[in-house]
Amino acid sequence: MEFRDTQAIYLQIADYISEQILLDRWKEEDRIQSVREMGVALQVNPNTVMRAYEYLQNMEIIYNKRGIGYFVAIGAKTKIKAQRKEQFLKQELPVVFKNMKLIEMTFEELEKEYKKY
Repeated sequence: MEFRDTQAIYLQIADYISEQILLDRWKEEDRIQSVREMGVALQVNPNTVMRAYEYLQNMEIIYNKRGIGYFVAIGAKTKIKAQRKEQFLKQELPVVFKNMKLIEMTFEELEKEYKKY
């Protein structure tokens, strides 16, 4: 995984885990990698991974079974989608609209490009 300078690494790890859940690579009640395993896999300090896990746990995306590990929470996918939708609407979409206005792009042109995608 290549990390970007624009966002804290622990948030990028949380995004990565969330994406795995959205892609059904980890389903509800599946055990996810331990903090150490994830740290080794991503080549980051385990403390950074722990911060990502705590963040996801606070959002009720994952939960900890003491002594066993971390698991995907029931309803995690729905929560991730809702959070990402809110983030998209508040942060990303206004930038898209601003750029569309600046370059005088119509919604029809946008729709055409979306259909190509």
